[in-house]
Amino acid sequence: MNIDGKNLIMGRLAAIVAKKALLGEQINIFNCDEIVITGEKSRIFSDFKRVKEMGTHSTGPHQPKESFRIAKKKIRGMLPYKQSKGSEALARIKCFNKVPEEFKDAKLETIENINVDNTLISKYVTLKEISKFLGGKDE
Repeated sequence: MNIDGKNLIMGRLAAIVAKKALLGEQINIFNCDEIVITGEKSRIFSDFKRVKEMGTHSTGPHQPKESFRIAKKKIRGMLPYKQSKGSEALARIKCFNKVPEEFKDAKLETIENINVDNTLISKYVTLKEISKFLGGKDE
């Protein structure tokens, strides 16, 4: 399954993707930098900043800075990744910021009921903005 992540809500997308991966489906998520997290911008940034400032660079916890890695870590939170079935499901999930050449001709699906444009939610932040805030190299 190839999913276009543009304007999809992160938590809802992560739950759907995790469930399908546990059922054995191979999932590719494209345009991860355009996935949104809903809520007040200042609260979202303060949450990410708090995790970033914990510990040291050698001891962790380590917060990913690139948007596709942020998305994969959020999906990992929906999986029992310490068990074999969860780690196998996580291996079936691939996240990309753009559409790579090998998937250029692939048909991208979107999930309409989790699109932020189809809801009444007006406060949200894209993963690209969060990545830029954390100092990531997303373009």
